[in-house]
Formats: sequence, structure tokens, C-alpha cells
Amino acid sequence: MNLVRATASIGGLTLVSRVLGMVRDMLMARFVGAGFASDAFLIAWRLPNLFRALFAEGAFAAVFVPMFNRRIAESDAENPGSGLIAATEFAGQVLSVLFPFLVIFTGIMIAATGPIVWAMTGGFPDGGVEKFALAKHLTQITFPYLALISLVSLLGGILNSLGRFWVNAAAPILLNVAMIAAIVLFRGSTQVQTAETQAIAVTVAGALQLAWLIWSCRQAGVVLNLRRPRLSPDVKRMLVLIGPAAIGQGAIQFNLLISTSLAARFLEQGAVSYLYYADRLNQLPLGLIGIGVGTAILPSLSRHIAGGNAVAAGHTQNRAMELSLLLALPAAVALVVSATPLIRGVFQHGAFTAIDTIGAAGALAAFSVGVPAYVLIKVLTPGFYARQDTRTPVRIALLSMLVNLVGNLLSVLVLDAGFVGIALSTAAAAWVNVILLYWTLHRRDHLRFDARFKAKAVRIVVASIAMGVALALLNPLLDPYMARTTLERVVALVTLCGVGAAIYGAVAMASGAISLGELRTQFGRKGL
Repeated sequence: MNLVRATASIGGLTLVSRVLGMVRDMLMARFVGAGFASDAFLIAWRLPNLFRALFAEGAFAAVFVPMFNRRIAESDAENPGSGLIAATEFAGQVLSVLFPFLVIFTGIMIAATGPIVWAMTGGFPDGGVEKFALAKHLTQITFPYLALISLVSLLGGILNSLGRFWVNAAAPILLNVAMIAAIVLFRGSTQVQTAETQAIAVTVAGALQLAWLIWSCRQAGVVLNLRRPRLSPDVKRMLVLIGPAAIGQGAIQFNLLISTSLAARFLEQGAVSYLYYADRLNQLPLGLIGIGVGTAILPSLSRHIAGGNAVAAGHTQNRAMELSLLLALPAAVALVVSATPLIRGVFQHGAFTAIDTIGAAGALAAFSVGVPAYVLIKVLTPGFYARQDTRTPVRIALLSMLVNLVGNLLSVLVLDAGFVGIALSTAAAAWVNVILLYWTLHRRDHLRFDARFKAKAVRIVVASIAMGVALALLNPLLDPYMARTTLERVVALVTLCGVGAAIYGAVAMASGAISLGELRTQFGRKGL
């Protein structure tokens, strides 16, 4: 496996998706703003988005990919060339159980939308009956996405197992294209009507993603057919593992759900939107780095562990942590130091005001303290899932969620820290999660920091500090241009990011955090 090249492939397509997502959010900020309609839509979007993160980027892949790969290896060992056929049979069994469950589950969720939205928001004390009714209506429109994205995750897991990472990584692009098209071509004359078109676009995008994955699987020679549901031993095993994996992989998303609910219940109108817009920028490093590295190492790590090669498994995870820290730490520093100009340059226009920028920037700086932790969680959890241990990460995730809940309640009810305190609690919970994940792997003698990682980590910290100082000096010069014309905004944002990246790259090269020789090796045939 070439870790850097595989991560670059996944991360590159994820970058395209996140850039389009940023365009979508800029249009949302312009035409819907940060208030009544925006808060209602974002509540409706939170649950489908949670399931997307849990399944498409988390639990399903964590459980299904190792089992699919093991079926290939075992069948090929007994009868060379039969592995893919046997693995496809297993995938068909999963589909036959998953499909009817999703249909029933989605119907129940749509019928119970009112209580679900009430549980999340407390009925929107700040917005009254109208805001609650709108959130309920929009949630009913978006709920079918849950079933569609779960089927997408099954097909994406098959393609990831076959090394076709780019296909699944490209699927979210369709979501953002559909939502951009809806707001550009079909938005209404009011903010409420525009929010409704966005909700419709979410479900339409799910259908487009499913069609794309079905076609791609057929191109890869994999065709799944529905049959009578049967709980085979492998399917039972997968169902036992997937519940804990969903909680373990989704700790960050569950924490965001808790944070959003508390903001809707106890904070001023707009708080939900501030947290959302801040999280959109905060999630960029997770999507580009954490998900890419975590997805890339899981098949390789599974093979190393199945083959009893503990040294290779440890080397793979150390290099994954090194790559993650190299990219995530400077991203965290930049988002903390330059939160205000970044939010202003990306979102402040139309209905999104200067006051909204101040609110969202405070939340972004607090969220971004946890960026390296968000990424490392995605890198460390495969060390458990490759060993078919889904229970340990879930116990750790539950503890981190408790930390987040206590921090949120203290922020809102005792310290009066508002949405900034909520965001900071989410970051603190992520650090608790990653520390416990590493400590557990270390205690079991499954993972230890090697000498190369320790040396590189110090140099990465030095380079990140140098970049942070430079950005702090540059912010006052560029911030005034962030609220001007589109061209001036783009030039200012490119200058800010470009100067920061150049300084970080130069110091990283000079200190030995990375070298041109290493880059050539990673993009060569052998890689990591």
C-alpha cells in the first residue's frame, strides 16, 4: 500500500467536495442567513448528516471492509480466484437484510419526526411554533437520505476493499452539486422557501449517489441482487459489531448533535447557525486528512494483523499518525489564529452580517483546538477495528461524550460561555478520546510511538508555531479586504493561505519535518 498516494487520491476528491460544500454554504449564508429558516434547516440536516458520517465515513466501512477482505483471502487460499465471488455473496446477504430494515426504519422515523425534532430542540423556545413546524417539515423531507446513504456505504465499502477508493470519495461531490443547483436554480423568493429547496436537494442527492455507486460496482464486476433476507453467521457477526462501531466512530458527530440541541434549547437565535458555519471550516482537515488516512490504512492494517505481522502494523499506524500530524497541526493553528478573516472572507455577505462573523469566528477558534484530535481518532480507531474489537472504542467514545455533555452544560448553565464554550467542550472531548485510544493500544502493546515519529512531531510543532506567528501579523493587513468584492476576497484568502503554507513548508523543510526525498518516495511505487 502507498499510504500517501492513496490518501492524496481520497483527499483530493474530498477537497473538491469540500470546496463545493463551501460554495454551497456561502450561497446558504447569502440567501438564508443565520436565523429562523437557517436554524430550522440545519436541525433537519443534522440527522442525515450524522448518518452519513457514521456509515459512509465510519462504522459500516470499519466493520464491513475487514470482513469483506477476510472473505476474499480465505476463499482465495482454499480455491485461488474465488475470493471476489465469495465476498460478493457475503455482500449480497448483507444487502438483503439491510434493505428491508432501512425501508421500515425510515418509515418509522418519518412518522416520529415531531417527537424527534422536539427532543433535539425543545420546540425552539426562541422561535416558537412556526420555527418548530418548519424544522419538522424539513426533517420529513430529508429523512429518506438516511436509507439511501446507508446503501451507498455498502457499495462504497466493496469498492474500497477492491482498492477503488476514488469512486466512493467522489460520491459526496454529487450531494454538493445537487444542493448548489437547488439554491441557484430553484430557490424561492423567501428564506423559508429556499431552505425547503435545500431539504429536497438532500434526498435527490442521495438517489444520485446511489445510482453512481451501483454503476461503479457494475463496472468493477460486482452485481448485488436482492433476495429473501437471511441472517447468516457472517451477517450476524457484522450486526453485532456495527452498533458499537457506529458509536465509536461517531463520537465527534454525536458530540456535535448534543451541542446543536443545547444551542437550540438555551442560546439565542443564530447560535445553531454559528456552530454550523464554524464546523464547516473546522471539518475541512478531518475530511481531507483524517478520513483519507483512516480509509487508506484499514485494508492494509487488516492484512498485516491477519498475517501476524505486528511490526508492519505498527509501522503503518506510526506513518499514518506522522502524516496526519504533519497536515492537521498547521491547519489547527491557522483556523485558530485566523478565524475571523477566514469566516469574514468566506461567509460575510448578503444575509450573513458582520455580527454573524464575530459569532461564527469565536466558535471556529474554539472548535479548531481539537483539529489534530479529530484527525487522529480516525487514524487510531482502525487499530481496533482491524482486530475486530469494536467495543473498546465505543467505551472510550461514551466517556468522551460524557465529557462533552458536562462541558456543554457547564458552559451554558453555569459559566455563561455560550456557543464558544460548547465548541470548546467538543474539542476537549475529542482530545480525551484520542488520548484514551492511544493509551489503550499502547497498554496492549499494539502501538508505540517510534523514534521517527517522536523526532518528526517536535519539528512539526516548531513549523506550526512559526506559521501561526506569521498569520497573526498578516491578519490585520488582510482582514479589511475580506468584506469587499468577490475578487478582493479571493485574493485576500489566497494570500493568507498561501503565505501561511509557504512559511510552514519552508520551516518544515529546514527543520527536517519533511524532505523532498521522502515526498518522491511516498509518491513512487513502493511508498509506505
